[in-house]
Amino acid sequence: MPTVSEFFGIVIRMYFNDHSPPHFHAYYGEAEAIYAIQTLEVLEGGLPRRAHNLILEWVSERRAELMANWNQARRGQPLAQIPPLE
Repeated sequence: MPTVSEFFGIVIRMYFNDHSPPHFHAYYGEAEAIYAIQTLEVLEGGLPRRAHNLILEWVSERRAELMANWNQARRGQPLAQIPPLE
């Protein structure tokens, strides 16, 4: 599963040929959550509040890039690195 971004101890990954809806996996320490790209709904798992809030801020700036990577992954093509939250 390719890592597409890392910031403040949070790792963002996407699977190739993953199920819908479009989503990404976020890891922070031992915690994991799956976020829907369009709605930011937590589909599974959960992260500490601070990490969750950082992800929400990051996605608000990077949603188009996440969707582009989702589409690339669905076609089995390489994924682009997405700049971290600064």
